[in-house]
Amino acid sequence: VQLVESGGGLVQPGGSLRLSCAASGSIISMNVMGWHRQAPGKERESVATYTSDGRVNYADSVKGRFTITRDNAENTVYLQMNSLKPEDTAVYYCSAREGIITRWGQGTQVTVSS
Repeated sequence: VQLVESGGGLVQPGGSLRLSCAASGSIISMNVMGWHRQAPGKERESVATYTSDGRVNYADSVKGRFTITRDNAENTVYLQMNSLKPEDTAVYYCSAREGIITRWGQGTQVTVSS
């Protein structure tokens, strides 16, 4: 399955963005769908994950501000990002894990700046 992210862009602090991750095939069999981000000079970090049995997990830095949703019928995962901060600036990547195999999208840039 291939993953394509969209929805990134430039937003002012306090603003919102909704990222989408469209899969080329079914995501029903994917154990974990997730969003990650990588800021310049930093390692890639997990932002939010959504398991096949409905468990959701968030990084402490985004709890209460970001929401991950998973639409198996549309083969799409979303990340709603509210109350954005400059430190949220990064390239955001979608991931899909099935067993021991993890696939990644190409990433979408999110810049939070006034």
